[in-house]
Amino acid sequence: MIERVRGNYIGRNKSSAYNDLVCTVATSSDTRLDMSGQVKDTLDTIEKNLIELGSGKNRIISAQVYIARMADKPIMDNIWKSWIGDYPEDWPQRACLGVNLEGDTLIEVTVMAVRDTGESP
Repeated sequence: MIERVRGNYIGRNKSSAYNDLVCTVATSSDTRLDMSGQVKDTLDTIEKNLIELGSGKNRIISAQVYIARMADKPIMDNIWKSWIGDYPEDWPQRACLGVNLEGDTLIEVTVMAVRDTGESP
């Protein structure tokens, strides 16, 4: 059975899970923030969404980061590195793409992770 967790928007959910696989997406809830603030807010939301479905940031398999301005990628990279941690065994595969995002949204992140089953990632 697929689990779906409602978000704020009609026609889509913020997270879903099937068996041990978890998928989630987030943007900043405050688009008045600069890139640094939006990255931190978005990653905090990703982490909360993963925890809600029994996973965590150290269980991420794949991440896609969409940013409005590729010139801001170094800002995102620095915050990402701090957020994901110092242990290479916890680092997911990640792609970063420059895209047109709606309004003042500067970043959107989607991840696929596995649930914590008590085994090592």
